[in-house]
Amino acid sequence: MLGVRVPPGVPLSVILSQRMKFLEYIKINDSWVATGIVYAILLVLLILLIKNLAKVSSFVGEVKGELRKASWPWDSDPKARGFKKYKELVDSTIVVLIAVILLAGFVQIWDFLQVYVVGFLTKLFI
Repeated sequence: MLGVRVPPGVPLSVILSQRMKFLEYIKINDSWVATGIVYAILLVLLILLIKNLAKVSSFVGEVKGELRKASWPWDSDPKARGFKKYKELVDSTIVVLIAVILLAGFVQIWDFLQVYVVGFLTKLFI
């Protein structure tokens, strides 16, 4: 035979198995039902976003305007650098952390006491 010999093509099963591997990456929680539900919800949200794009962009613009009016907890002086610029923010954060630690300690102490009181009462009456 003369001429160019054409190699055999890639079997269809190999092509399909490669596509199935890709589909396994997009599967959610090893369930095609859950995957279909999640992607359907995302599609509906995307359609709603596109349909109401003017309203969404108007809302985002209004939010930006309100955020510009807000008072932020850092110094607006451009000469302030480092932690001095964020002094009010750091002080407020420290106050919140101390309050959370104190509240956690208070809850822990009362829980500890209630466990002992309930344990004592159950041993006393049972």
